[in-house]
Amino acid sequence: MTEEKELLWDSKAKAKYDKMLSLIPLFHREITRQVVDKQALLNARLRGSSNVSEEDIVRAFLSEVPKAFYSMMIRLMNDVGFDYEKYEGK
Repeated sequence: MTEEKELLWDSKAKAKYDKMLSLIPLFHREITRQVVDKQALLNARLRGSSNVSEEDIVRAFLSEVPKAFYSMMIRLMNDVGFDYEKYEGK
């Protein structure tokens, strides 16, 4: 059995992510954390990186958050300073 190496999170991106999570309604926060954490880590691994970057986090939000919450997600990304536009639709 091979052991997967734990990835590090870029500190600036992680701070934005934590701030964004704190702004998400409490009853959605934990499920958001679970799905976005999982996908952000996968995104970083797919890039061959040992670090989770802002790109990985933003792409995780864009791919995993239901469309019903899209406008709130975009507003929160703007509030915390995530530059989502360069990853949208890619």
